Amino acid sequence: MYLHIGNKKSVKQESIIGIFDLDTATVSSLTKRFVGQMEREGLVEYEDSDLPRSFLLIENEKDNPARYSLRLSRISPIGLRERAQISLSSLGEEK
Repeated sequence: MYLHIGNKKSVKQESIIGIFDLDTATVSSLTKRFVGQMEREGLVEYEDSDLPRSFLLIENEKDNPARYSLRLSRISPIGLRERAQISLSSLGEEK
């Protein structure tokens, strides 16, 4: 299944390691350094003019030299979680 993260972008749900609130997660200096390092390495993707509200830590495909990347989203972490739960629950209804 794919999760729509906004701005016509989707990611495979099984590749999502975590969904984080950008405001609260970056309070920690460790998380700030991590996000900064990913950005310096060109591993942060965001193609929107709105302010991002969340970020997703993604495990990349095996053929990608970078093991992980970050995807910023203007959708709140709660909204992304609800979308993921809805798509997973619809799988159960098909069985």
